[in-house]
Amino acid sequence: MFAAYVTLNILASLFTAIAATTYLINHEYPREQMEMKRLPLSWMPRLGATLAAGSLGLLAGFVVPVLGTLASLGLVLYFIGAFIAHARVGSRKLTGWAVFFVTVTATFVVNLAYHDFW
Repeated sequence: MFAAYVTLNILASLFTAIAATTYLINHEYPREQMEMKRLPLSWMPRLGATLAAGSLGLLAGFVVPVLGTLASLGLVLYFIGAFIAHARVGSRKLTGWAVFFVTVTATFVVNLAYHDFW
């Protein structure tokens, strides 16, 4: 269980840190996604900061377990919101979303199980 806990937390932290970076540097891909979902581009820094906070929270969870669990829950909620944004415009390009959502959901479940928060 420890190996799954460490691996998933690091993997989810890495994925969300990379995504946060693309949002914060105003990369073309997230800009196109924002336009496709008809969301204001002014939200990009906020969304990037949210992803960065989640990434750092997952790493902080190694020291303060409840922070990691709350960060993983926050990321699950973030990606539920992303799904709603896709669904709102009828987008069926959900492969990237699914990879992130499955990763952060598995991280949340493993955090709950590993720390006996059930």
